[in-house]
Amino acid sequence: MTDFEAYREYQRIEDFEEDSPPGEEDLLVHVPEGLKDSWHHIKNLDNFFTRISFHFKSNRTCTKNGFACMMLSEFFELVQFLFVVTFTTFLFNCVEYDVLFANKAVNHTTHSGSSLERNKVTLTDAILPSQKCTERIQGNGWIIFLLIMAAIFWVYRLIKVFCNILSYWEIRQFYIKALKITMDELCNYTWQEVQGRLTNLQREQQMCIHKKELTELDIYHRILRFKNYMVAMVNKSLLPIQLHLPLLGDVVFLTQGLKYNFELIFFWGPGSLFQNKWNLHPKYKRASNRLELATQLNRVILLAGLANLLLCPFILVWQVLYAFFSYTETIKREPGSLGARRWSLYGRLYLRHFNELNHELHGRLGRGYKPVSKYMNSFTSPLFTVIAKNVAFFSGSILAVLIALTVYDEDVLTVQHILTAITMLGVVVTVTRSFIPDEHMVWCPEQLLQCVLAHIHYMPDHWKGNANKSETRDEMAQLFQYKAVFILEELLSPIVTPFILIFFLRHKSLEIIDFFRNFTVEVVGVGDICSFAQMDIRKHGNPQWLSEGQTEASVYQQAENGKTELSLMHFTIKNPRWQPPQESSFFISHLKEKVHHDASSAPPAQHILSETPLFSSLLSNESGTAPDNLLASVIAYPVLTASGLPGRDRRFVQPSTTASAAASVLASLSPSQQPNRTRSHILLPSTYPENPVYRSDRTVIEESMSGSDSRFRSISRSALLSEFASAEMSLHAIYMHEV
Repeated sequence: MTDFEAYREYQRIEDFEEDSPPGEEDLLVHVPEGLKDSWHHIKNLDNFFTRISFHFKSNRTCTKNGFACMMLSEFFELVQFLFVVTFTTFLFNCVEYDVLFANKAVNHTTHSGSSLERNKVTLTDAILPSQKCTERIQGNGWIIFLLIMAAIFWVYRLIKVFCNILSYWEIRQFYIKALKITMDELCNYTWQEVQGRLTNLQREQQMCIHKKELTELDIYHRILRFKNYMVAMVNKSLLPIQLHLPLLGDVVFLTQGLKYNFELIFFWGPGSLFQNKWNLHPKYKRASNRLELATQLNRVILLAGLANLLLCPFILVWQVLYAFFSYTETIKREPGSLGARRWSLYGRLYLRHFNELNHELHGRLGRGYKPVSKYMNSFTSPLFTVIAKNVAFFSGSILAVLIALTVYDEDVLTVQHILTAITMLGVVVTVTRSFIPDEHMVWCPEQLLQCVLAHIHYMPDHWKGNANKSETRDEMAQLFQYKAVFILEELLSPIVTPFILIFFLRHKSLEIIDFFRNFTVEVVGVGDICSFAQMDIRKHGNPQWLSEGQTEASVYQQAENGKTELSLMHFTIKNPRWQPPQESSFFISHLKEKVHHDASSAPPAQHILSETPLFSSLLSNESGTAPDNLLASVIAYPVLTASGLPGRDRRFVQPSTTASAAASVLASLSPSQQPNRTRSHILLPSTYPENPVYRSDRTVIEESMSGSDSRFRSISRSALLSEFASAEMSLHAIYMHEV
């Protein structure tokens, strides 16, 4: 009887779905009494962990109201679509434009000889009666067809929104009941703290039946399974997004529509390479039939391209309408907004680490926004500046006269096209002035590019020493594009996407088949993942990135631009509880030893941080945190040493490089290098988990933080730890690029 009762504590998993790897369908899983709820054996952990991450990001963005924000966003997406369709139909069928433009007489307009004595036309005069409007719509077959298609799509979106709201509520309950985190408290938690509770819950409730314990890397692999493949394909230049066009030269074209098609073809669409959410189809793992599979993929891509070509008119009309309704008012109010910049979709994939969540990438690129804006603004064309100044002068002069006339007599506004002229002249003045640089501003391109590198972590080797060249700026513009370029690319996307699929992607079918076969590995409890996402130095390391003698990778197997090494450092620093495998641990130890060796011949960190307050202020934000000022000091120190100016103690400063300055500050974070550390240093809380790179005793010199003490004390402990982790990774990026 006792044996029978013990056996009843186990539940046989009979309702396994596609998330269960073969051979594990009959696992007996122990479920402790009192924990038998909906969180046991979650069937689609990829989707579940992704929703947990999305809820975390949303709650951080919309403090304490994440669930309400997500619900409202979903609701207003439906309302926006309905509004665009309804309002566009109304404008095309229910407005009498001849009356609106006063080209046609209305009931209360009287004739006097050959001329018309026009009264003011009201809006109601230009709007057709509802009966006539309905007749117009019913008499147009195309309008009826488009409205039916829009209605079907809207109903589909309505069902999806309803499912999403149920999903959001489920995740909300999971946070509250399972993780014991209320929505009011969630904004004070870091992702690592949430992740720690997830791994603890796995031990208690067996959310995943395939492994007794989940590691941090397992969770990241589940969330970023397909994203890591996309990052790897961009890193290996496999996707045809870099094109050479006549007159335009080399351009990068990657839009939301094109990216959607890539993911549809590779991951989850009909005929895709993955047979379910977690498993690459077995036939793609065998090299024997690679040519046949390439032909099959070629056919799938061709069909996708033809489908895009067929849908092109409808998608193009929607893109134009949505862009018009979204940006017209903004352009009228702030014409200079088109000259603002944003990280391109290509830039987000190129700069993304393997195993980097959306909110981590967003935060990192957000910190790099101001430095890269300064760098891009440091490039000015004297010829273009002269032209912009004169265009602004002439346009401003005419605008000033028109405004003065309207102030003197408002009847001037009744003159035909006068309002149009005033509006257009205002736009021209605003746009041209945005191209006129501040004549009092002085830039240091090399140091600005170092500031950019500290946050984006990646840049081609040929940028070093060429920060002041236009070629470098043009390549940076591919990562950090004008908003106007973004809008134009999205408008052109329905036209360009079919041609990229049909004429470029199809010819890479064999390379794509080989890529997925060669760079897919199966991980127990996770499924098939991109092998680059394991951050294995031995398999994918690059000898030029401090992994010489530690990697067996060929040129084909190496990740470009130090992606493997930098991703490993980033993940290790962001997840200090994670235990790297042996090869990765060896690389980290080797890097740490080299840092300490270089630091031994460099000035002390305290000296570096105390000598450069003025220089670093040129590179840091006025309201920057201590980590920001620390980075600025490291970058500014070589400028000070090269200038030959005396230091604060009136003695000449020892020449130093950026690499040695970064090594010195990094070494100061290690307690082993500071046996006589005194309490004059500000220590981070000792409860911070040990990091395989630099242990829990992370410090910065108190003097370097004096300028930001108030902000240092105002932010939470978790936010402070996150800031210092980001600063540590930035120092590693600078150091690894330099050496």
